[in-house]
Amino acid sequence: MAKSEFHDTESTAPMKFCPNLSILFKEVPFLERFERAAGAGFGAVEFWWPADPLDEVEAAIADAGLAVALFNFDAGDMPAGDRGLLSDPDRADAFRANVPVALELAERLGTPRLNALVGLERSPGEREAQLRLAAENVRWAADQASQVGADILIEAVNTFENGPYLLSTTRQAAAFLERVDRQNVRLQYDAYHMQRMEGNLVATLTEFAPRISHIQVADSPGRGEPGTGEINYPFVLDAIEALGYDGWIGLEYNPTTATTEESFGWLPQGRRA
Repeated sequence: MAKSEFHDTESTAPMKFCPNLSILFKEVPFLERFERAAGAGFGAVEFWWPADPLDEVEAAIADAGLAVALFNFDAGDMPAGDRGLLSDPDRADAFRANVPVALELAERLGTPRLNALVGLERSPGEREAQLRLAAENVRWAADQASQVGADILIEAVNTFENGPYLLSTTRQAAAFLERVDRQNVRLQYDAYHMQRMEGNLVATLTEFAPRISHIQVADSPGRGEPGTGEINYPFVLDAIEALGYDGWIGLEYNPTTATTEESFGWLPQGRRA
């Protein structure tokens, strides 16, 4: 299938892209991926909560000369199916223990945004209680994050691959923001997840643009790089740029190419720095 070609035009709000190192550059161990990202021309990265010691992660970032646009709070054992701890009454304490550690790391790295996965529904009868607990914990985290100038992001996630995630549409995530009621709690919009769940990407991005602080991309349905699926990414990216979005766009996909570097063919070099 032909790859999408990003229209590299002049703009008052040029888009900037960063690879997610928890899913890209898997050819090498996590700590080596920072140097690989820098070598591919990127100036910033994002990642999920790392398993490696934080001092080693921080050193790898500094050695590569990278900024960190965003990282996730600890969401539990992701390979085993966890998608966040903060709505689980049996494990919410683990989220609260992680918050000060994550915020200290964010302050050292100069990272302005942290993504909080809200978790899976334990049973239909517990859903509302879980949402109340999640809102309470995000509100608590946001109050601490405001002291270091950081935002907490809330992401809607598809249920096809992730199980009964509590927030699976953009409208549900936006309603959760209203429940939390903190100025520094905003949306992370993942085009791949939302293509799976609701489609209408450009219309939805336009409607919720004032609340969106970070965007992630992958193609659907296979979660490969843009141009390998059904999403018209030249159209979507042009629309994002026309909206005046000035945040980062995270590359959170599984490359279909032999190496991660080859999967960046759709993205002009000048958009990576």
